[in-house]
Amino acid sequence: MAEQFIYSPETIIKAYSCGVFPMAQSREDPELRFYEPAIRGVIPIRPPHIPRRLIRFAKQSRWRVSFDSAFAEVVRHCAEMRADNTWINAEIETLYFALHKMGFGHSVEIWEDDRLIGGLYGLSLGSAFFGESMFSKASNASKLALAYLMAALHKGQFSLLDAQFTSDHLRQFGLIDMPQPEFKQALALALGQPATMPLHLGQSEILAHLLQLRSVTS
Repeated sequence: MAEQFIYSPETIIKAYSCGVFPMAQSREDPELRFYEPAIRGVIPIRPPHIPRRLIRFAKQSRWRVSFDSAFAEVVRHCAEMRADNTWINAEIETLYFALHKMGFGHSVEIWEDDRLIGGLYGLSLGSAFFGESMFSKASNASKLALAYLMAALHKGQFSLLDAQFTSDHLRQFGLIDMPQPEFKQALALALGQPATMPLHLGQSEILAHLLQLRSVTS
């Protein structure tokens, strides 16, 4: 049976390219609403700012990191971890699963043995990556996923990492508040520049690139 959408995946791609993104008001809400914050949270990736303590943790960690190997599980974990205040409804899940199959949706997974303990997912267009949500079932798991994402985006020549809203939690990664007009200019430039998620690289290669990055914070 063909998948049925209230909005098509192509409509969602167009929305992101215009600087707006969809959210539901709750898990049970059947509708989507589109948002365009006056102030956008943006995480610099050229160069990235990664806490030194997280760099040390990444070097010592025995956790396994993967990309795009459990996209659906990551999305569902993100919804479950925010069960009382989630914007991920069934329509968003279905749309993002389709976008993943189309090559636009990506995820980072953190594993302890065979257990998924953290991760994040988002959407890539041109050299822009739109972070959607993250989850953590162990201390530092979501932070490690973000650090690996930032290293992969830097390696793949991305220029914009959109965190959507401002967040004190993400300021340790250099998050800045960007007014809507400035964000739209940055987005237009990013959409016109090619970039590629380096999915062919293994964890050790991404870690090596992460360790080479000079712009780290204490």
